[in-house]
Amino acid sequence: MTDKPWTIETIRDALDSTTLASRFIGEINKAPAHEVLTVFAKWQGIAERTLAASERARQLAEADDRGEELPGQWADRTDAVLAAADRIRSRRGAA
Repeated sequence: MTDKPWTIETIRDALDSTTLASRFIGEINKAPAHEVLTVFAKWQGIAERTLAASERARQLAEADDRGEELPGQWADRTDAVLAAADRIRSRRGAA
C-alpha cells in the first residue's frame, strides 16, 4: 500500500477479516461528518498494522520452511498450553 492512496475500499480489503471489515464499514457509515476523518485514520492504522503483521508472518513461515532459525526471541509455551488442555479435559470428564 505504499504507492496507492488509502481508500475505504483498500482499508476494507486490507483488514482481511469479514468481521473487522464489517465493523469498519459500520463505523465509517455511522460517523458524523466531523468524525469521518478520525474514523478513517483509526482504521487506516489498523489496516497498515494488519498488512505488516501478515507480511511478517509470511516471512517467518518462509524462513521456517527453509529450516532457518527464526529471528527474535521466542518463548516456548508448549508445556503451558498442554497443561491447560489437560486441565480443561479433566474438568469435562468430571462433569
